[in-house]
Amino acid sequence: MTLLPLLSTDQMREVDRLMIEEYHIELIQMMENAGRNLALLAKRLLDEDVTDRPVVVLAGRGHNGGGGLVAARHLLNWGAWVQLLLTHRPEEYSGVPAHQLSILQAMDAPLAWAEDGWELPPADLIIDAVIGYGLQGNPRGGAANLIALANSSVAPILSLDAPSGLDTASGQLYSPHIVAAATMTLALPKTGLLAPGAASAIGQLYLADISVPPALYERLGLDIPPLFAADTVLPLSISDGAAAVEI
Repeated sequence: MTLLPLLSTDQMREVDRLMIEEYHIELIQMMENAGRNLALLAKRLLDEDVTDRPVVVLAGRGHNGGGGLVAARHLLNWGAWVQLLLTHRPEEYSGVPAHQLSILQAMDAPLAWAEDGWELPPADLIIDAVIGYGLQGNPRGGAANLIALANSSVAPILSLDAPSGLDTASGQLYSPHIVAAATMTLALPKTGLLAPGAASAIGQLYLADISVPPALYERLGLDIPPLFAADTVLPLSISDGAAAVEI
């Protein structure tokens, strides 16, 4: 087993900045990598059979939501029955997440948005892509509504990067927060994911490739081996506040 360093939220922001500004790996490319790996993990959790399987994808307006929308597209292409539930009306999305949403609209993907009185349709899996590492304080509005709806379902929840409502820096669980069966974090584990008490919301933790060059990690003082040579989504072992992976 190989022990992994943990990234602070500020370090993850720096990784994103360097990816775009220094290595010219654009946000849309990172989002595609994250979303496709999320769909692959969803497929794994559904015993590799997604044909006609009902999946609900909860997507916010930020980069995390965009990754969820990419996953929804792949799952639709693979034959799943995907229902999109957004935190806001489609016209309120912008940038790359709006681009991802426009693709799904062109595909006539079923979608709705958070409103009072909503109930989730039956599902074999819920994908939580509501809030990423930009969380500040208790989720509000449509995000809070979707979190509460997800937790009221009997379906297992797969969260992207972190369960919505978990502070990836401190590990604080805000109210409401997702209680996930599995979480797929990106690049390297975030410090808050291994904080005391966070495990109750995270479930099984996985690590996914978004194509961070090893030289970028070296600039942050980190020596990272080729983690994803065998697979682009890896289960992590968590013990005593440390994360390890078998490579």
